[in-house]
Amino acid sequence: MKRIVVFGAGMVAGAHVDYLLNVPDFQVTVASRTLDKAQALVKDHPRGHAVQVNSDDEAALAALIAEADLAVSLLPYAYHPAVARLCIQHGVHMVTTSYVKEAMAALDGAARAAGVILLNEIGVDPGIDHMTAMRIIHGVQARGGRIVKFVSWCGGLPAPEANDNPFGYKFSWSPKGVLLAGKNPAHYLWDGQDVVIPGGELFDHYWTVPVAVEGETIGFDGYPNRDSLPYMQTYGIEAPQTFFRGTLRYPGWCQTLRKIAELGLLEETPLEGLENATFAQFTARLTGSDQHNVRAALAAYLDLTLDSPVIDNLAWLGFLSDEPLPAGRVAGGRVAERIETQRIETIPIDVLTARMLQKMQYAPGERDMLVLQHQFEAAYPDGRERIVSTMVDFGQPHGYTSMARTVGLPAAIAVKLILHGQIDLLGVQTPVAPEIYTPVLEELEALGIRFVETFERI
Repeated sequence: MKRIVVFGAGMVAGAHVDYLLNVPDFQVTVASRTLDKAQALVKDHPRGHAVQVNSDDEAALAALIAEADLAVSLLPYAYHPAVARLCIQHGVHMVTTSYVKEAMAALDGAARAAGVILLNEIGVDPGIDHMTAMRIIHGVQARGGRIVKFVSWCGGLPAPEANDNPFGYKFSWSPKGVLLAGKNPAHYLWDGQDVVIPGGELFDHYWTVPVAVEGETIGFDGYPNRDSLPYMQTYGIEAPQTFFRGTLRYPGWCQTLRKIAELGLLEETPLEGLENATFAQFTARLTGSDQHNVRAALAAYLDLTLDSPVIDNLAWLGFLSDEPLPAGRVAGGRVAERIETQRIETIPIDVLTARMLQKMQYAPGERDMLVLQHQFEAAYPDGRERIVSTMVDFGQPHGYTSMARTVGLPAAIAVKLILHGQIDLLGVQTPVAPEIYTPVLEELEALGIRFVETFERI
């Protein structure tokens, strides 16, 4: 019997744990700060166990890891190096879906010496994107070609029938991370030009990206996703003309988010003096205007017309309303006898996060959707070829979301392959090797997560 400890019981853990509990020789312990969440995932399964653990308590983590054959970290990425170090110490394999950061990469030698694999980036983005890209790239190289153009798009979105709000987006978890990503700079290569986009200008650079979804073509907004260039080395692509990774959203997202950033709603610096304020008063404060005609002041501040869709979107979200702001955080020292000496701080991005979370959630039974597309151009001695590889996956009504399945299942399959001896690589790894991506993709296809690929000589 193989013993697995899964740290974290968040949005992607359900499908992951469910898969592991269906492997007959697995015993699965789910460890979470919130015991109820862990118990909900285990569901009284005879080979499942739920425990409460504080992720900051390394002694508690070590005790669980020491009893396991493999640890899965679905915790926030900052915890992964600590879990990895404990896995090395106790000779335990590790799987996580997060990007390899510098602290994780530095553990490669120690992991090899300990005889364990630390497999990272085995979710969807990163994860399935890597695996499907490498399958195409290795195929081109085997036929004597090389990749001269690589463009990859990915977006987690509402399914078309669930796309019923003006932002074209819904959250099943906190949107703060998604919003903060909008402040990142971007770097990519396009037609031989090295392109750098400052973070404040990210949403000024977007294109229409057509993708067929259930028989209809949708023109998504596509914009750059951080620094693309390190992935040239990851994928073994030398001197391409174009190398780009981007994010997909429904039309209008970039236009609205650009103005949201301009308004200051993505800022993390607290604003004081807004205790008991309304959303309209908060918006007036951001625009430096009075409250007599907040819509007109907002339009003038953002250089938009009064009937602009962006103004309509902010109004729909409630930023022109007389509703009270969500409670701010209390700051200013210890809990004191004189409560009036404390300050109430209002952080713009937290206000936006709370409002989006309230207004933009999935209703019971609604489907989410994961769209992932790679576009390649390959050069051969006798000509060129265009290759398009597309996945459109949907959540299960009243079941697991597509996001939960496409993140959680690749990691769970990898756990099985490692513990059954079908992956015997050591050290810090990502799923770019055939011995990882081939069996994982084959099983994902059997589970209904598959790509449609087209090849065209040009």
